[in-house]
Amino acid sequence: MELFIILISLVILAETSFLAIKKALEKTAKPRGRRKVFVDTSALIDGRVLNVAKTGFMSDDLLIPKSVTRELQLLADGKDSVKRGRARDGLAHVSELERVVYFNTEIFDDSHLGRMLVDERLLVLAKENNGAILTCDYNLAKVAETEGVEILNVNELALVFESKYQYGDRFRLNIIERGQDKSQGVGHLEDGTMVVVDGAGNRIGQEIEVSYLRYLQTSAGRMVFAEVAGRKKRSTSRKKTN
Repeated sequence: MELFIILISLVILAETSFLAIKKALEKTAKPRGRRKVFVDTSALIDGRVLNVAKTGFMSDDLLIPKSVTRELQLLADGKDSVKRGRARDGLAHVSELERVVYFNTEIFDDSHLGRMLVDERLLVLAKENNGAILTCDYNLAKVAETEGVEILNVNELALVFESKYQYGDRFRLNIIERGQDKSQGVGHLEDGTMVVVDGAGNRIGQEIEVSYLRYLQTSAGRMVFAEVAGRKKRSTSRKKTN
């Protein structure tokens, strides 16, 4: 009888020890499973990051250095109206990211890095913490690649998705500046995508209806091409003369 009691006690002790060890391992494993992702200015300005975050696809810890929020603040107070508006959107995105329940968003002080430029700070922080950088900046992504830093490029993520517009679809667009060709106007979609509109060079400052033509997507970014809706194309043929 005593032997039976001893055996039962040993089984209970073994099971209790196993559960305690498993619980301890789970606690230590969880933090290691979450990457530290450092967010740059371009990613905060880009509305697609927030949209993806709200879906729950992201579960890493997002870390935003104060040097990044200061850069956004400087742009938001600047003279360039386009940059000013996009920077203010970026600051709003910071506040919204802090409310997303799927991950932790932390704004932290990186003043210990001295007078380094923002991109240099991000590279150093990612290296020191074995983390990654979330960005839409093509040049930063290339530099990080050469230095062995992991990059989460929003533009590369967008490569796997098709455009929400089809040829001929119409939508409203605010024309904010002239394109490279004087006949072109330029605006931006809500997610920050640049739209080049043929025939809108003289419609700066106006909200007009445009017709979707096509888009160009590379790892450096996305560009949509459209034309003024209902615009009659000029005929290139010449009248024959007798």
